[in-house]
Amino acid sequence: QVQLVESGGGLVQPGGSLRLSCAASGRTYIISVMGWYRQVPGKQRDMVAIITTNGRTNYTDSVKGRFAISRDNTKNTVSLQMDSLKPEDTAVYYCNARTIFHTDLWGQGTQVTVAS
Repeated sequence: QVQLVESGGGLVQPGGSLRLSCAASGRTYIISVMGWYRQVPGKQRDMVAIITTNGRTNYTDSVKGRFAISRDNTKNTVSLQMDSLKPEDTAVYYCNARTIFHTDLWGQGTQVTVAS
């Protein structure tokens, strides 16, 4: 199968920046789209940003212009640069890999807290 290991996250003040990274290993050749989702307690997990194999991206409206997703297909990594962070960005962020079989794989999650 595919394993996803996230790094980054932590506590940052409003207006600050963080970078999340995710490394995929195993049967990485079955991965099509990669992305980042986030979840706050009591709510569903929502898409933040996704990127296809050829680099096409999509962002949720609330992060457009502030977050940037990138992908390195040779290293099987996906990153999320988060700038101008707001308290409402506080959540657990999950790396996602969608396979060519249309199944979703998830990382363990990393906490991002934006507070002064």
